[in-house]
Amino acid sequence: MTADVAGEEAGVKSRTAFRTISEVAEELGVAPHVLRFWESKFSQIRPLKRGGGRRYYRPEDVETLREIKTLLYEEGYTIKGAQKHLRARRRAPVAEEAEAATAAAPKAPLQERLTASAARLRALADRLRQLLEEGRAAGGEG
Repeated sequence: MTADVAGEEAGVKSRTAFRTISEVAEELGVAPHVLRFWESKFSQIRPLKRGGGRRYYRPEDVETLREIKTLLYEEGYTIKGAQKHLRARRRAPVAEEAEAATAAAPKAPLQERLTASAARLRALADRLRQLLEEGRAAGGEG
């Protein structure tokens, strides 16, 4: 029996489980209205909404909320500053990946690079379709 399964049996959700706004608010030590406000200000937070508008936060949403709380409450960022910080941090891995790909094959003929780029784009499109289907299956809108 894994630790997650044992934890679930004891009434504790696994790290990968979706959480309600009340659970996240309690975990982070903020009021639910603060989470709803942050959701309106940070596009990175996208909880699934079920009937009656009930929110279910994904683990990555909870991590982003935790980071937002740290930026605002501990590091003294403004909302606008935290937004810029999160946008810049999210862009950095993409830029690094593109630079690494360029550095790895700078001498490749143009046709090879175009073929490789097209393959990467197809893989990304497939992954986006998969995520969209998962969101729809979980009851999200799409």
